[in-house]
Amino acid sequence: MYQEYKDTWAELVAPGADFEIAVQQVRGVPIRTYANAAQNLRDVWLSTQPFADRDYLVYEDERITYAQAHERVGSLAHWLIAQGVKPGDRVAIAMRNYPEWMLCYWATLSIGAAVVGMNAWWVGREMLYALKDSTPKVMILDPERLSQLGELRNEVSAIKLLGVRFPTDAADVTPWAEAVANPAQLPDIDIDTDHDACIFYTSGTTGNPKGAQLTHRGCVSNVWSLMFAGALQRTLAVKKGLLEADAEPVVPSSLVTTPLFHVTANNCVAHGTTLAGGKLIHMYKWDAGVALELIEKEKITAVSGVPVMAREIISHPNFATTNTSTLLTLGGGGAQLQPDLVGKIEEAVETARPNTGYGMTETCGIITSISADHFVDKPASCGPAMPVFESKVVNPDSGIEVPLGEAGELWVRGGHVIRGYLNREEATAETIINGWLRTGDMARKDEDDFIFIVDRIKDMVLRGGENIYCAEVESAIFDHEDVTECTVFGVADDRLGEEVGIALLLKPGTTTTADELRSHCAGKLAKFKIPRYFWFMDEALPRNASGKFLKKELRDSLQVEDSF
Repeated sequence: MYQEYKDTWAELVAPGADFEIAVQQVRGVPIRTYANAAQNLRDVWLSTQPFADRDYLVYEDERITYAQAHERVGSLAHWLIAQGVKPGDRVAIAMRNYPEWMLCYWATLSIGAAVVGMNAWWVGREMLYALKDSTPKVMILDPERLSQLGELRNEVSAIKLLGVRFPTDAADVTPWAEAVANPAQLPDIDIDTDHDACIFYTSGTTGNPKGAQLTHRGCVSNVWSLMFAGALQRTLAVKKGLLEADAEPVVPSSLVTTPLFHVTANNCVAHGTTLAGGKLIHMYKWDAGVALELIEKEKITAVSGVPVMAREIISHPNFATTNTSTLLTLGGGGAQLQPDLVGKIEEAVETARPNTGYGMTETCGIITSISADHFVDKPASCGPAMPVFESKVVNPDSGIEVPLGEAGELWVRGGHVIRGYLNREEATAETIINGWLRTGDMARKDEDDFIFIVDRIKDMVLRGGENIYCAEVESAIFDHEDVTECTVFGVADDRLGEEVGIALLLKPGTTTTADELRSHCAGKLAKFKIPRYFWFMDEALPRNASGKFLKKELRDSLQVEDSF
């Protein structure tokens, strides 16, 4: 099974093949790229013009065709230029997964500006930090985000505001209808493949998030890797006689289940679906019952989110009575798909095969991909690295490769890797070494070059696909006058993968409660970062010889039933 897999892989990347690999110098480093890839995301968007009559964006009772989307993208592009947005500038998007998100995204990229993806769960202080860090000329936002920013908007008053789905006019906010009032063609603008396409923030170990600079090359490389993964499975199916060689490819219909300010939804779901002329179905918020209704109504072919979403779909009371026969893939990323879930998906949905990908913001999407028979056979693996990646497993201290099968830190180098972190030269230098990205994840490889993630070096909690860096939460808790010591760690959770737990020591004589500390955090942290589990210790927290808290020892010794 694996020899055929390797032979098919080699055929697809060979010279003259669709996914031929070339090596180019990028930022002074030899990087693998796809020889036939588009030059930039503007070209990707323009390539969808032949799909004019197809539905593109669906949200509740609203439907926007590709033709309508191109009109609105063109008019918004001209409006942005009229506001002084030039190539190299930035435009922030702060809203729920409304259809306008993708329209704003394509308009911004297509004039050479970069999108700043604002986390819709951020509180005002977090929004303000990202705005000051990225200095966008325009922010496009919905009423909830304007309310969240509150009076802090006065500190970034130079940023032009464009309002989406405001019930009435708001002071100093241009209405969406005004910005898209005049349908127009995109202006002709040349965009360098290595210029920034977007800034996506990833939580930082020092308390503030880092703005990862995703380039056009990185984003295009990612969508080509997604197409490669699909072509690999399709070719294998043809060889096995499961599919006719001349069968028309299925036009994808994808459910957008996770936020578009992350690479999972934006780069891995939206990019691939758009390039194929497919349909993106948006939800107001995640609900497994609503997802099932949409799968049947919209004939959805792919559902990809965090693993808990797939689990909730197949365990929902309405699953058995819902027509899911159009589903071809069900899985996700953002966290490891648990081995038991791989088998359950395989058994539960007759037409769909389990799939997953492992990746990061820093790789503009996926590093690996695995699906179908190989995932069923190796359910603990996340698959091999995509063709444009070199990958190695090294001793995290020395950087020297470890023997095959042993665990070490996974390093990757290739076309997907970000340019760096905005305004963070030191952090960039620590994370990207001669083009090699230190993933911060402990992994091992097997004899087939399939990767298995075994642990995490970075001090973070991965909750439902959201990275929560412990230092950020600790900083907010330490800001309370009654806290003497605290340390944050992940607590295993069947639904979300991990929840946030904290062990802390209060000052003598104080009686602050868990709920009081949660309220204290509310104005400092997004809701999902606030600890669910509190353990109040009677003595100093255990430390090692260098004075660092022994998180693993604490995590292993504390019981959930004893928490607050």
